[in-house]
Parts: sequence; C-alpha cells; structure tokens
Amino acid sequence: MNLRSIRTSSHIHSTGIWSSLCFILAGLCVALIYSSRTALASGAIVTNQGPLSGVAISGEHEYLGIPYAAPPVRSLRWLPPQPPAHFTGLFQATQFGNICPQLTNGVGPVTGSEDCLYLNVYVPDTDPPAHGFPVMVWIHGGSLVIGAGSDYDPTPLVQKGGVIVVTLNYRLGLLGFFAHPAIDAEGHLNANYGLRDQQFAFSWVQKNIGAFGGDPNRVTIFGESAGGQSVLSNLASPLSSGLFEQAIAESGAYDQFQDYWDPITIVPLATAETVGTIFVPAGTTLAADVGCAGQTTQTAQCLRATPASTLVETEPGFLFPNVDGTVLTQTLDSAFTTGEFNRMPIINGTNHDEARTDVAQYVLAGNPVTDTGYMDTVAAFFGLAVCKPLKKCDPFLYSLVDVEYPLADYPPPPGYSASAPLALSALLTDFEYVCTARKADLSLSQNAPTYTYEFSDETAPSFSPFLPVPLPQLSFPLGAAHGVELEYLFNLNAFGISPAFSTEQQHLSDTMIGYWTQFAKTGNPNSEGAPDWPLYTGAGGQFESLVAPTPTIESDSSFDTDHKCSSFWDTF
Repeated sequence: MNLRSIRTSSHIHSTGIWSSLCFILAGLCVALIYSSRTALASGAIVTNQGPLSGVAISGEHEYLGIPYAAPPVRSLRWLPPQPPAHFTGLFQATQFGNICPQLTNGVGPVTGSEDCLYLNVYVPDTDPPAHGFPVMVWIHGGSLVIGAGSDYDPTPLVQKGGVIVVTLNYRLGLLGFFAHPAIDAEGHLNANYGLRDQQFAFSWVQKNIGAFGGDPNRVTIFGESAGGQSVLSNLASPLSSGLFEQAIAESGAYDQFQDYWDPITIVPLATAETVGTIFVPAGTTLAADVGCAGQTTQTAQCLRATPASTLVETEPGFLFPNVDGTVLTQTLDSAFTTGEFNRMPIINGTNHDEARTDVAQYVLAGNPVTDTGYMDTVAAFFGLAVCKPLKKCDPFLYSLVDVEYPLADYPPPPGYSASAPLALSALLTDFEYVCTARKADLSLSQNAPTYTYEFSDETAPSFSPFLPVPLPQLSFPLGAAHGVELEYLFNLNAFGISPAFSTEQQHLSDTMIGYWTQFAKTGNPNSEGAPDWPLYTGAGGQFESLVAPTPTIESDSSFDTDHKCSSFWDTF
C-alpha cells in the first residue's frame, strides 16, 4: 500500500515551498512586519526564567522566541526536555527562535537547528478579564517531520476572540520520534521526545501565563493534521493530566481507530526499535542507514555523533508516536475506547474533501487521474502493481470503484473534465481521514463532552499548506481539502497566503473564530447569536457542518449518505 508515501510527499514538498518563499521574501516580510511594530521598552513580563520584553502591534502584544527548554543538543539529544537557563538581564522576545531541523524543498538542503525549543505568546492589547484571558496553545502539523509554530499568525483569534494564543516548536523527525534499543536502555523516557516537548511547553504555560494576563485554569490545546494527532496523543497521555482543560483536534485522527490501520502506525516500543511495520521503519534499520551499523557501532554514542542533517535526510517522510509505556501507555484507540484518557470537553473534526490534497500532489507529480484509468489509479494507491490490464484486481477494488465510489456519483463541476479525481478523493478521504475520525468520535463521546464538525466550504479559496503556493492549475478543484480550514482561523503570510474571502466566507471565518475561542473560554463553542452547535451523542447524533455563510446542524444519517463509513469501511 503506497497511499502514505504519496500523501507524505505533499507534506515534504510543501516545506520547501514555505522555506523558499520565506527566503525569497525575507527582506520584504521583515520590512512589512516590523514597520508596524514597536519594541516594548517598559512593562516587562517577569517569568520564572527572568524578565522579558516583546513587541507591540495594533491590537496585541507579541513575545517571540522564548526558550521554554534547554537546547536538546549534544548529550541532551534524545533525552526528555530539560529546564531552560535563566535570562541574563532583560530578554528581548522580539524575533522568532530557530525552527527544528527539517528538509527544504522536500529533498534538501536541511534547514533549522537542534536548538529549536521556543514558543511565542500573543496577548490582546486590552485589560484582561477578572480571572485572566483564556489561553489557546497551538501545535503545528506536518507529519511530525516539518513545520514550525512561527508559520501560524494567530492574530485573528487573539484580536477577535479575546484570547492569548501560544505557538510552539517541538522536536521533529528522528530527533523527536526515534526508538532504538541503545538509547532506550539509558533509563529515561523513550522515543516520544516531541510529545514530551509539547508537554514541557504546556507546563511552561501553567507556570508563566499568569504573568501575561492569562488564566492557567483555562488552557485549550489545539492543532491540525499531525498537530491534531498530537492533541489526541496528549489526551491519551497520563503525563498530560492537569496541563490543559479543553482540546481541539483538526484532521488529527488519520491512520488510526479503524481495524485496518491496527497495529501498523502507533506501535509498541519494542516493535519500533527492532522490527517496524510498513509505516514504521525499525530503529535499528534507520541506525544502519546513517552509518551506525553492526554490534560495535549501533550505539548511543555513534547515533549522537551523527549530524542532524544526516538524520533528517535519512528519516521517512512521516512518523508516528509509539506506545513507550509512560508517555503513551496504550494506543489512542484503546485509550478512547476504554475511557482511560484525560476526560475533558473536546472538539474533533475533519474536512469534507481531505484527500484532494493527496490526489493533487499525485497529479502535480506527473500522474494523470483519468476516468478510463480510474481502476488502475485506485490500485496504485493501494500498492498493487498490476490490476485491470492483467485482470488481477482484487474483488475489493472492484467493489470500491463499481459499487461504493462509482464515477457516476461524482460528476465534474463546470470547467473540469473528469470525475475520477473527485471519486478517488472521496474514497481516500473516507478511508484515511473521515471514517477514522468518526470512530474516534464514537469512543470519545461516551466519556467526555464532544463536539464534532465537518468543514465543508467547497468554494474556499484554493489553498493547502501542503501544496505549492500559488497552486498550479489542477484538473479538479481542491474544495474543502486537508488544511484548508486554517486560512479561516489564522493569518498565513508565512505560506504566502492572503485569501480573498467573499462576504459569505468572511462570515464563516468570523463564526469559526467565535466557536474556537468561546470553547476556550467555557468548554462549549456556543454563544448568544451564533448558530447552535449540539453535543455529539454517539451513533445517530448530530455534528456541525461548517459551510458559508452560516454553519448548519447535520445528522449522522446525512453523514452516512455522503461518506461510506457505516456501510463499508467500518465493516473491515
């Protein structure tokens, strides 16, 4: 099955686009940003590391590049995060810290630094309420191998929603998610170093956010894609207990929760160390790939001496946490099913056309998706080398294309010529994203207040953080693809994005910002004057369809008509 490699290539390719844009436009970006900013010369914030000062812009104060942990370099590589040093004098929190090591342009060179554990705090320029501002902590996506907190400007949430937003970096790739027997025998927490970084940042927020006017008793974590998966992982982690009160996962339930994904993504530590799966390369294999082969060189010393760039160039294009016994004591599916997780109000959702990003990347890589080749393309995504030409298609594939996702059900919109890209996208959306999220919803809602959504603005400005910007002309519309909802919540100048919203789309954006920030304030997205969003109560329940201009309530029955979860994927 090669679906994952195709989807991941889009994530990796996008990193290069972001970085290239940042390098090309660096001077212009800096000039535009800082022309409207003023350093805060007085009124320093006093943290447990010492005093710091930030920058002021119209409507908010920003404190950028705050080190929340010691640099995880040299002997601290592959150790849990350690406390940061105290500031010497007044720390100038006026520019972003380093991003973590990752590929540029998908193939190199490697950019970033291992000294990357920084966070950013955005505060409304108004007096805080009596108990302080609610706090939202953003975890960026990128398959746990790319991205940075600085890519996301939360000004719309801060200024329209009246909340503090914290964005953060965490260790990525093999530096953040690596299981190897020699390292894991050292007697410290293992493998899930990136998750521990996130939890260390949450702890920093608990200790320090009051100094910024925030309420440590009203902290919501939220994230998208791998950031959403991180949110769900922190819900399942015993070490996250007490560090936040609400959680929002956007498109984070991928590649889990359905039996056909188990157990090949989030696996036991021993499996990740030495055996691996089709989606989890064994740690010993990866060590050999970077030059630490054989009994004498498969050592922690050899691995720590390996340049970060070599590790990044060797790592797969996607990674997962694993069940290490402490950070994660069981799979997320098991934790949610048994109710053994941090129970709290939760928003969990997906986008209607998630996999159009995957199919777009496939097309942009030079692979046409035509109606006549539909069967063969489906076979290619599921890893079959021969199909229709040799009459060796599995009956399962014929069922998919002839019964469950026939071309006739996906007529191309005006101006487009083929049905196959939309049919393939619907198939992969259900398989990888939507039906997995629905299974998670069913479990979560039995033990915690759960609000579910589907972002369904099919006319959203054509954007994906995981595709080239600006997008080349595609043979099909992206619609509500993976990541499209982000432009409704953040300013995304780092991606070269400034969407031209219609009046209706701007209204949807404002409503979504209202939902997200009201949830951060109360654990309930509903507020006076906003369209009602009911609790999800399990099978037969209701969810919120985020459509322009006004979200509507949909039922599970209408969801089952649109997606093939109950009728097909849930049966495997």
